[in-house]
Amino acid sequence: MSASMKLPEAVRAELPANVTYAGWAAFWVGVVLVALGYLIDPTRASFENVIGYLLVVSIAVGAIFLLALEYIAGAVWSVPMRRVTEFVAGLTPLVPLAAIPALFHLHDLFHWTHTEAVASDPLLIAKEPYLNLPFFTGRFVAFSALWILFYWLFTRHSLKQDTTRDQKYTTYNVRLAAAFLPVFGVTLTFNAIDWGMSLEPHWFSTIYGVYFFSGTVLAAVATVTYIVVRLHEAGMLPNIKRDQLYSLGAMLFAFVNFWAYIAFSQFLLIWYANLPEETFWFLHRWQNGWEYVSILLIILHFAVPYLVLLPQEAKMNPRRLKFMAIWILVAHIVDLYWLVMPTYSKTPVLDWSTFGWPLLVAGLVVSMLSYKMKRHSLVPVGDPKLERGVQFRI
Repeated sequence: MSASMKLPEAVRAELPANVTYAGWAAFWVGVVLVALGYLIDPTRASFENVIGYLLVVSIAVGAIFLLALEYIAGAVWSVPMRRVTEFVAGLTPLVPLAAIPALFHLHDLFHWTHTEAVASDPLLIAKEPYLNLPFFTGRFVAFSALWILFYWLFTRHSLKQDTTRDQKYTTYNVRLAAAFLPVFGVTLTFNAIDWGMSLEPHWFSTIYGVYFFSGTVLAAVATVTYIVVRLHEAGMLPNIKRDQLYSLGAMLFAFVNFWAYIAFSQFLLIWYANLPEETFWFLHRWQNGWEYVSILLIILHFAVPYLVLLPQEAKMNPRRLKFMAIWILVAHIVDLYWLVMPTYSKTPVLDWSTFGWPLLVAGLVVSMLSYKMKRHSLVPVGDPKLERGVQFRI
């Protein structure tokens, strides 16, 4: 390391007061809208609750995946900004809380919870060993507990390393990452099947879990990217260089393409096989106004991000990265809306209640970031790879 370059020291920064207040305002406005939605139309509010729950899962659990990916790959470029990812993963203990209102309305959400419907349907009878309320609830509790446990262990080791500078905590997290990745794949897939796919219990898809995974990672990377760029511009992460920004932009671009590939693969396989038990799901999304949402999703989630992030310079341009991070998060919300709401309504529904959960989750992210920044260093100063991370060049 050059004599003029210093390793960053432990720094506790605070978000500007207006940002923190805006976060809390968004959170409480979201809470009020969600509560009013449940008072006025509990069934619709339950479906919107599923969207909100899956959004929190995407951002929080997706952030844990990014932590595990860094450790298992031995990446150095992301070390100076890893604490931001840890802060975003701090939403994980709140994940089960986001689903609690919907748990009281499972009968409104899931056709397979109706005993009389299952009794007269051979397909639902065959699926009953999996699709039943005790097992569904047990999986929900188990998945939430596993995510919280891994989050706690990852961050506990990282924060301890700030004080001890002990290499063993990196070794612990590398081993933890090796254990987490298969757990992540299984739990995220089955959680997506439980809360998304089983809304249409007669539908079949062997790629749904991978589809949700692609959107999850993209949402997590977009959230981290926006926060990192904003903190860097505010002078709180001065050691972030264009090379790190390029790596974030490249990850956004890669997962935009991966999402599009998986989405098209699912559509192509179902179209080619032309089986009634598969095609009806897409047919519902190509009629009665849903076709416009489907076309909008292609534009929002693939066409625009692909074209904007394609140039090399765009991947390291702070303004463009901030814009595309927000764009992709909005696209992910539209994607979740497209996955969930056609089960509720044959035509698209959009009014004030639709914005309740996005506002609530946005407020949670800002509030969690503000809380964590006051208590922990923004930089993992004890990580042995930090020096190489600061010096990273493409």
